[in-house]
Amino acid sequence: MHLTEITSAPLHEDLHPINLLTDDLPHDYSRTEWWYFNTHVKSQNGDRQFALFLSFFKKAVDWDDERQAYIFAYSITWALSDLDHHKYYRDSILDPCAPKVGMETIDRGDSKQDSILQEAIYEVFSTGQVPRPDRLSRKSAYVSKTELSIEYEGNTINVLADGSYQLHLEDEKKAISIDLNFLPQISPVRHGNNGTIKGSSGEDMNYYFIPKNRVEGHLKLHEESLVLEGSGWYDHEFSCAVSLEEAEEKVELKLLPEISWNWVALQLSNNRQLSAYDLFEKGEKTPDAGHWLVEIDGSDGAANRSNDFSFTPLTFWKSTTTFLSYPVSWRLEVPSKQIDLLIEAVFPEQEFITLLSEPAFWEGSIRARGTYGDEEVEGQGYIEVRSYEFIDSFEDFLKSVTKETRKAIDKLIPLNPSKEKFLELVASPKYPHLIKGLDQQQYVNTVIKPIRELTDRGGKCWRSYATLCCIDMVGGNSQEYMDWLAWSELLHTGSLIVDDVQDESTTRRGGPACHITHGISLAINAGNAAYFIGQTLLFHSNLTKERQLELYQMYFETMRAAHAGQAMDINSFYPLMDQVVETGNIDVLEERILSVHLLKSATPAGMLARFGASQGGGTKEQIQHCGHLFETLGLAFQIMDDVLNLRGFEKNLKNRGEDISAGKITIPVAKAMAKLPLKDRKSLWNGIKAKPQQADVINGLIDQIEACGALDDCVQQAKDMVEEAWKEFQLVVPRSYTSVLVRAFAKYVLSRHY
Repeated sequence: MHLTEITSAPLHEDLHPINLLTDDLPHDYSRTEWWYFNTHVKSQNGDRQFALFLSFFKKAVDWDDERQAYIFAYSITWALSDLDHHKYYRDSILDPCAPKVGMETIDRGDSKQDSILQEAIYEVFSTGQVPRPDRLSRKSAYVSKTELSIEYEGNTINVLADGSYQLHLEDEKKAISIDLNFLPQISPVRHGNNGTIKGSSGEDMNYYFIPKNRVEGHLKLHEESLVLEGSGWYDHEFSCAVSLEEAEEKVELKLLPEISWNWVALQLSNNRQLSAYDLFEKGEKTPDAGHWLVEIDGSDGAANRSNDFSFTPLTFWKSTTTFLSYPVSWRLEVPSKQIDLLIEAVFPEQEFITLLSEPAFWEGSIRARGTYGDEEVEGQGYIEVRSYEFIDSFEDFLKSVTKETRKAIDKLIPLNPSKEKFLELVASPKYPHLIKGLDQQQYVNTVIKPIRELTDRGGKCWRSYATLCCIDMVGGNSQEYMDWLAWSELLHTGSLIVDDVQDESTTRRGGPACHITHGISLAINAGNAAYFIGQTLLFHSNLTKERQLELYQMYFETMRAAHAGQAMDINSFYPLMDQVVETGNIDVLEERILSVHLLKSATPAGMLARFGASQGGGTKEQIQHCGHLFETLGLAFQIMDDVLNLRGFEKNLKNRGEDISAGKITIPVAKAMAKLPLKDRKSLWNGIKAKPQQADVINGLIDQIEACGALDDCVQQAKDMVEEAWKEFQLVVPRSYTSVLVRAFAKYVLSRHY
């Protein structure tokens, strides 16, 4: 039987077109094939509940002219959801050719990501690796040409003589071993338009599924060993046959730009099953080929197909690893059948990070309840979602982090706090008498509003990300720390408010500095208050007393260091300048400027990173290198800040040359002193210490610093220190999706323009 005959012939339980997708066919070729299973199972005594999905992919990545056949890559993804403890154990194994294919995709210019993200992932590919949580197989998969028999890195899928599907999955590092048998209870059902649908890469796909299977098996999870039973679902998709001429065309392993989808498989209490999917391109629904629902009668397998349904997301969940949003509740309506179902994720943390759907998709266990005609029904199933958001640039990623940081700040210091929140912010839930008689609005006007005016203007909030990413990079789970984005941003905001007073700066983040709007006294108080408000997060945390003590120690060490650095920065380095001007020797001056930057800007970032790595369960070496890397990034960030102060910030977030008008001695000034002849050194220093206010004078001094190459030297210095820190860091912290983002940030710091 050829592929072209499948759409017109009856489907049977024993029909597995795998044998049709081989090199043995002289003129018919299929580029893509996908086997999929999901199941909900319980232990025999019913006290443990799990769900699982498995996908095995076969996809053409090249064409062999000599054999006149495709060269295939294989991958497997599966995840076990512990429904009792809300744990998600995932595994994804990619073909050995994945790094090569990834580099070729970037080299061809087919990647939609910006150059910074491309460079960061390309570095990983060039080592012959892929970022975690993906892992590479040691060899390609075995796929039988005559029957459904697959073996891949110890995982197997087989069809048995009785027509059942036998699965074996294992992940030694997570101590998981799963054996399941899916026995079909009804005949296969065609999806879409009589078996044809539109695939996520835009190609036509043949699609059939068996929505009702009895499932039995065994699970070993850590110390548990359980006998399981339940119900399951089986899907099989394979691309439509193409001609030899079409097959020889360029083969690409990638998704179409900005494709997202919802797909649901439901097993309901009235012995009905539903399968539906929506396909979206750039947020808009594709034509009917990307919008289908199939309703199946579980008693006789009768199926009805329709485009007449709506599948509406209701609530969303944000991942702290990818900062993508996914719907976690939906409403599924089929007016012609009087079906109205509320569908909800059993728990939200079922995101699957993988290069196969870069950067991730959401696939997890769901429950449904509602009406089906005149009946009240409930059910269980699976939903797969590719996010409606697309992060194609590191700017996009930072914007997403910033958006969530603003939400966290609004939650921590709302402009209209409840009485309970007011008590938390002023004192503690333990001491309600301390707010008796206080004017809550006065507190909002004099403490919260001055802080919020600055935080609500934006900023990149990269320091907020330091804790979360370091938790993830060492193998922890950052999700429960989403609210902690606010703490680090408030620490930074407090320092900005006070710094602007001390430096007499008038502009901050594109608006007036806090003391310009609220006066010096309230600004200083609000800035100091911002240092301590984050501590209220501990009222709602699960940190042990030991962890809290560790955090307090880190925090107060950082605050002492930052204030020491600020004192030295205010006092400046004027006593050194006469000798520097005379000799051109900047060794002592440069060392002292960098030490101040380290104390003021780098130490807080290092503290946040160390706390994250510690909380994530990192080793002492990992904690040390996470801290060092972010200290280095903070130092490089400040050097670039000094450069941009002279070259100009995007959107005029600060006044160009503000450091010159304040008479500040910065790294660019020091570098210029080492490069200029004595006469020019004297004129430059005389110009700076006069604290000029005229734009033409300021611009002339900036031009002098630029012309001698001092600013370029600063940029190179920042680059060299970041590269050295990164080289050490990657020796102790595994390459992962999160480390790719951190590497991209390291590159972004050096190319920033804000």
